[in-house]
Amino acid sequence: MKTTPKSPLRDTVARNMRKLRAERGWSQEYLANEAGLNRTYLSAVERSEQNISIDNLYRVAEGFGVEAWTLLRP
Repeated sequence: MKTTPKSPLRDTVARNMRKLRAERGWSQEYLANEAGLNRTYLSAVERSEQNISIDNLYRVAEGFGVEAWTLLRP
């Protein structure tokens, strides 16, 4: 599997996703359902192991009910 070097922005998105999930008491599976994405993919994104596309960032934000830019905010 090809890996892409980590970036600070990828870490920020991962941290924000974990924080929002924890605040809501949601499991990764629940978020995956809400966002219409695979749980293992979201898990890899939350561990900063997987890049997330703009489209999937939007889907995650929609699942949380927040604006997509909030996931990018440090």
